[in-house]
Amino acid sequence: MLNPNKVKLAIAPIGWTNDDMPDLGKENTFEQCVSEMALAGFKGSEIGNKYPQDVAELKHKLDVRGLTICNAWFSSLFTSEPYEVTIRNFIKHRDRLHALGAKVIGASEQGNSIQGKDINIFGDQKPVYTKEQWALIAKGYNEMGALAQEKGMVLTCHHHMGTGVQTAEEIDTFMELVDPEKVFLLFDSGHLTFAGIDPVPVLRKYISRIRHVHLKDVRLNIREQAKQEGWSFLTAVRNGVFTVPGDGDVDFAPIFAVLEEAGYEGWVVVEAEQDPAKANPFEYAVKARKYIAEKTGL
Repeated sequence: MLNPNKVKLAIAPIGWTNDDMPDLGKENTFEQCVSEMALAGFKGSEIGNKYPQDVAELKHKLDVRGLTICNAWFSSLFTSEPYEVTIRNFIKHRDRLHALGAKVIGASEQGNSIQGKDINIFGDQKPVYTKEQWALIAKGYNEMGALAQEKGMVLTCHHHMGTGVQTAEEIDTFMELVDPEKVFLLFDSGHLTFAGIDPVPVLRKYISRIRHVHLKDVRLNIREQAKQEGWSFLTAVRNGVFTVPGDGDVDFAPIFAVLEEAGYEGWVVVEAEQDPAKANPFEYAVKARKYIAEKTGL
């Protein structure tokens, strides 16, 4: 069982409206999304593209529903844009999250990422960083980590399909290069499984440096079809490769066990992008909430 005094449960809005494919869930409003999150029993949310930009307005709408912002995606572009641009954008992002009460920032190096492109996600076109690029990324993440700490926040790196931090070896390289006092890991069960990696050894290896957890399930038959037919990442998402915990093929029991044994403190976030026309987001949120309650006591 996970300690409810230490571990808080959130859900991402991507099951209601998809940032990368706005046609998915275009009919779903922000108010519907956060109301259903609260109704399903969640206490936290990440930020989606329909969330109000005004901090006071957003905070009010979340407060009345008993919700807190726990994190929001940040795209670093150290390998494709001037260094200073990413740092400037990060400071703006950090300050907004801080004003909303968030303690975690989840960042992904998106320079030359193929996750949003019509390219075979299992092909050979994903970024592979040079020694110089790795050094630049490490420098940038160390600086962003220090900037996060200025506000009492924590920077985490989100390993992600289609990027240069996707494989177990790439995660190892990243974690070896960055300052362990400034940069931490966002663990995502779905992206590791999609990449063909057993998520449990990665979790166990880096548990002391993990500060945010995404609980995402995978339908392995859809993953296999994506691999055989050369689908892009977004095509795989449209076809249902991801789902909520307990509805796919990821074994979450050992994941929850590692978190429990380590005394993990922080947010665990249900994040499962699907087509809401096929997978009703409220129904799947309830399904995830029940499964997690049964398996963890949260």
